[in-house]
Amino acid sequence: MQDRDPPAPTTDAIPAGERLATLDFVRGVAVLGIVVANIVAMGQPIIAYGWPGGFIGGPGPYSEWLWGAQLVLVDGKFRGLFTLLFGAGMVLFHRRAKAQGRGRGLLARRLAWLGLFGFLHWALLWRGDILMAYAVSGLLVLWFVGWEWHRQLVLGLIGYAVGAVMGLASSVSMAATAQGRFPPGSAMAAIQHGLRETEAAEIADARVDSALTISGDYLGTVRHSLEHHLAEIPGTLGIGLFETAPLMLIGMALLGAGVFEERPGRDRQLRPGWLLWGAGTVLTLPLAWWTIARGITYWDSFAALYGWLPVPQLLSALGLMLLLVRVGSAGGGWPAMRLNDAGRCAFTNYIGTSALALVVFSGWGFGLFGTLGRFELYALVLGFWALMLAWPRWWLARFRHGPLEWLWRCLTYGRRVSLRR
Repeated sequence: MQDRDPPAPTTDAIPAGERLATLDFVRGVAVLGIVVANIVAMGQPIIAYGWPGGFIGGPGPYSEWLWGAQLVLVDGKFRGLFTLLFGAGMVLFHRRAKAQGRGRGLLARRLAWLGLFGFLHWALLWRGDILMAYAVSGLLVLWFVGWEWHRQLVLGLIGYAVGAVMGLASSVSMAATAQGRFPPGSAMAAIQHGLRETEAAEIADARVDSALTISGDYLGTVRHSLEHHLAEIPGTLGIGLFETAPLMLIGMALLGAGVFEERPGRDRQLRPGWLLWGAGTVLTLPLAWWTIARGITYWDSFAALYGWLPVPQLLSALGLMLLLVRVGSAGGGWPAMRLNDAGRCAFTNYIGTSALALVVFSGWGFGLFGTLGRFELYALVLGFWALMLAWPRWWLARFRHGPLEWLWRCLTYGRRVSLRR
């Protein structure tokens, strides 16, 4: 069976009885969902991702309700799904390496190359990269790939809970302080002043970045990222570890528990899948309503995304995982085949959407940056989806791997591997 190496589980060269045919399907859905989450931050300043006030010229009609719909149905869910799959894929890759008489070093090398891909993606295409976080978190949890699945699950849940509590405490307290009323000259007033200066600095930086993008000054945009945001990477990766690494461990545990395997009685996954997804959705609805009612301020949106959302998003991601595994195992026909192919080329699709967005939005391309409201950006996603679903079928009929999947594999093994069928 051929290799499949996107930044998520690969089903190639795994022992007999462990063919996990649904992983490509789930991965395909996840990479399409990530585009929905990212499109606002691609076509508008990055701060507009969670804060409608960051839109150039305004977010358009019904923007508050569309923001709420994204918070409830999209934000964090598909990224979480993708990360769970990545953790499962690390175990599969490690099993293959062991079967070849190789240790964790090969997986570490694979992750190191992924980190380089991520940095280039961050610097040259879009600062919303997640691959560097995957590489660093993957190296951190590398030592747990051989653990029993229940130990991986416990460690992952504990780690995620710690991160969720830290995020809630810090983001909610920052929002309360930034928007509170304190006596002039008090210590809290000084802290509030600092937070508001941070907000103003981020808004000003977004304006500079936007002006460079609109003007079509690509080299200026790259230079701005390297000069003004490079130092932020370690802190961003450190914060991300408390979500990404635990989710990888939980994904490893799901693989060990047999969630992805073809077996009788898989319909039993539907009920817990619906319950988990429903619980995550129901818990997010009052959060969206409360934030909208308060006007979706800069700090309220920050607290919603990074403080209140992590627990509901985990429940929703786990529910989606169970439901999609069941749908993928029973699915057939054109949609399932297209999603399977998109999943097999998920790495290329992920990087490719950033490159496509650069062409669509930059001033040297079609120049649409900052001109589309939230509704129009979501409509544009349909065009992205069409391309993401169309090209893999043609490509995989002729080649064994997606373009970047092949390059990543060559770099991992230190040799040129076969590409043509």
